[in-house]
Amino acid sequence: MLAEDNAPNRLEKAKHEISAFIDRLEGDRIGLICFAGIAFVQCPLTLDYNAAKLFLGDIDTRIIPQPGTVISSAISLARQSFVSQEMKYKVLILITDGEDHEGDPVEMAKELTKDGIIVYTIGIGSQQGAPIPEYDAYGNRVGYKKDRSGQVVTSKLDVLTLEKIAFETGGKYYISSSGESELEKIY
Repeated sequence: MLAEDNAPNRLEKAKHEISAFIDRLEGDRIGLICFAGIAFVQCPLTLDYNAAKLFLGDIDTRIIPQPGTVISSAISLARQSFVSQEMKYKVLILITDGEDHEGDPVEMAKELTKDGIIVYTIGIGSQQGAPIPEYDAYGNRVGYKKDRSGQVVTSKLDVLTLEKIAFETGGKYYISSSGESELEKIY
């Protein structure tokens, strides 16, 4: 999420969009789930929008010690986070580049339909991809992440996976835009 194909980077762009979305809410509960190599609930479902924005502000790439991207883990945790007795309006908005290093997020999304959960996906990043910057302890860029063979890692938007996840649940895929109208459309 540190790739800079969305200014200033994917993570900050996503946080800005989520914050603007929270500002639109009126009586809808919101929760936040962060994920990388694992997923965890950053903010449980709440009507306290100020608290949700505080939790949102604390999100950075250092809060999850396990690198990678496991979308299916985030989807599974989201499924567990909903109250099963609620029969309507269970929506998961998944903001990610769609790259998945383990699991099968499309199969996990199919499981959500059993609980009436609709997933809207928002792709953040570019299909051309961008390198992932690395920083020292002082916040200075020291280079780019490299794989085991010494090649610079490029993180790319996986549109197909995000479209499939949304399709399986009756949701819709959007690409993150500078006007940030996608969350307004979802709301």
